[in-house]
Amino acid sequence: MNYVLYAMPFFFLLIGLELLADRWRGMRTYRLADALNSVSAGVLSQAIGILTKVVVLLTYAFAWEQLALFELSESSLWVWLFAFVFYDFCYYWNHRLGHERNVLWAAHAVHHQSEDYNLSTALRQTSTGFIFGWIFYLPMAVVGVPPLVFLSVAALNLLYQFWVHTRHIPKLGWFEWLFITPSNHRVHHAQNPIYMDRNYGGVFIVWDRIFGTFQEELDEEPVVFGVTVPLASWNPLWANLQVYAGLWSDARRASSWWDKLRIWFMPTGWRPADVAARYPQAKADLSHFRKFEVPLGRGAQVYALLQFVCYLLAVVWLLAQGDALATGAVLLACLWMALGLYSIGMWLENRSHAWRLECLRLAINLPAFWLAGELGMLTLDATAWAWLIGYSLVSMLGLWLVPRVGRTGTPAARSEANSPHIGA
Repeated sequence: MNYVLYAMPFFFLLIGLELLADRWRGMRTYRLADALNSVSAGVLSQAIGILTKVVVLLTYAFAWEQLALFELSESSLWVWLFAFVFYDFCYYWNHRLGHERNVLWAAHAVHHQSEDYNLSTALRQTSTGFIFGWIFYLPMAVVGVPPLVFLSVAALNLLYQFWVHTRHIPKLGWFEWLFITPSNHRVHHAQNPIYMDRNYGGVFIVWDRIFGTFQEELDEEPVVFGVTVPLASWNPLWANLQVYAGLWSDARRASSWWDKLRIWFMPTGWRPADVAARYPQAKADLSHFRKFEVPLGRGAQVYALLQFVCYLLAVVWLLAQGDALATGAVLLACLWMALGLYSIGMWLENRSHAWRLECLRLAINLPAFWLAGELGMLTLDATAWAWLIGYSLVSMLGLWLVPRVGRTGTPAARSEANSPHIGA
């Protein structure tokens, strides 16, 4: 069962309720571009996950079949409870090392790049975490946790983490001692020095208390959300590549071959001495912190939101199809989705080429859907083609009606977008 698919309506219902709470309490925890960027990263992650989940499934199943020390029954409630707790223990170390080692941070950084903190931030997930993430859960296979139980508790762990991404829930008394809560997870998303690299648990905070990584949220130290080298972009593709690009740039510039290799596995923020000397990086000054923002007219914002909804519905359909689609068809869907989300990101950034890119995206839709039909991915009758052509024409009309004033290029805040990451 795809728990995420069935949970999605509840996710967006709760996001709607949080927006109402914002209005009622006079808070502003959402910005449209930031929220769309977060959910875009989640959409991309879910789409690519259909292709990459085989890495986790095959490695776990193989380890379970060949190395399991015990034969645990998936019909036993105790096995499920044990697996739920054990998974969170493994998650703690996966999450912790994801903050402490460069190459692991490169994958995980996506989740921390938002400078807002709301329920849409919970949907901001990596598309590259599958590369190393599977390693941390192999102990569960060795102990004998069946694959079905493993996949189920993994999904439940992820679902639990959704509700803690909010600023509207205060500290929860005794609950704070045992479980991850909005308060102690706000700490985890902070870039304040006192809060950084703390509170790694997914469901249970006890691991942090045991291993010395717990930090309470302090009234005298308001949380500043985000990462120390900002993404400064609404592009979900760049969000997934930013830290990798920074590490690659430093590795390429390093004079020592040993440094070129070890930079990937060194503690987060480590840089070769010669590179750091030639290309110094300034630390963020939180006393003058300003969120990344790009001025955009109301019409342009509405256009971006409506276009994004189409991709959100597309990923829901894709998840619903599950394993029924051929690999080539899923790959085509991922490429189509990546282009669309990239184009919407450029539109939100008010890039000078965004209008032309949108025209290209809309023009590509028809041949892309025709190819999907040829691959057996879709069955498009005359009515479906009429809807698709109608959507394209209405979108083109909207594109022409939206004022193009101010679409001159890159704001100064974006100059940081190409800077390599040095930690969070």
